[in-house]
Amino acid sequence: MQDIPVLTVDGPSGSGKGTIVQHVAQKLGWHLLDSGALYRLVAFGSQNNHLSFDDEASIADYAANLDVEFKLVGSDSAQPGMADAKELQIILEGQVVGPELRTETTGNAASIVAAMPAVREALLQRQRDFRQAPGLVADGRDMGTTIFPDAGAKIYLTASAEERAQRRYKQLKDKGISGNLAALLKDINERDERDSQRTASPLKPAEDAVIIDTSNLSIEQVVEQVLAICEQKF
Repeated sequence: MQDIPVLTVDGPSGSGKGTIVQHVAQKLGWHLLDSGALYRLVAFGSQNNHLSFDDEASIADYAANLDVEFKLVGSDSAQPGMADAKELQIILEGQVVGPELRTETTGNAASIVAAMPAVREALLQRQRDFRQAPGLVADGRDMGTTIFPDAGAKIYLTASAEERAQRRYKQLKDKGISGNLAALLKDINERDERDSQRTASPLKPAEDAVIIDTSNLSIEQVVEQVLAICEQKF
């Protein structure tokens, strides 16, 4: 499996990872791994199964047996910013998971779950199993540092906390979910600190990652930069 190409895209919440990897995976025709969704799925499923966040062993066991599939569905689009681009569908235990996975409550719970060493260990091999031909685009916080340190190309996306809060606010509003901008900014700052200070795989760029600040860039501009890097590396 080591000869199967991998592109890792890491970065903090709201930096644009999810949108970018969907367009890049679609353009390349590669598989996609949304590792952040894995932690959200573990948090979401744990809550649904009434598991306590104080019971790390039980949550780790749930994570080790997580049945999930990522699919890009919809029509093909010639341009990365077009509305008819494929969308990511997340299937948990045979059922499509909707907007409930993207609420702030689930996001904060996912950050707590992601800080548990036993859970990270349980998901380690599960994530590496997504490496299948013809290639994989992996989105997360430690894809290039911990999960796929041998990846042929590594990207680290970043943006100001204020810009990321604005994006999150717009995303929630577009989905009909209420949000408070000040509260979102506070949550992002707290999550950044928690993710960067944790002992297990802290959020940081891989030493060989290309850092892209997306604060003042369009989706199309970022996708073009990433695809250009892929052309150089693969």
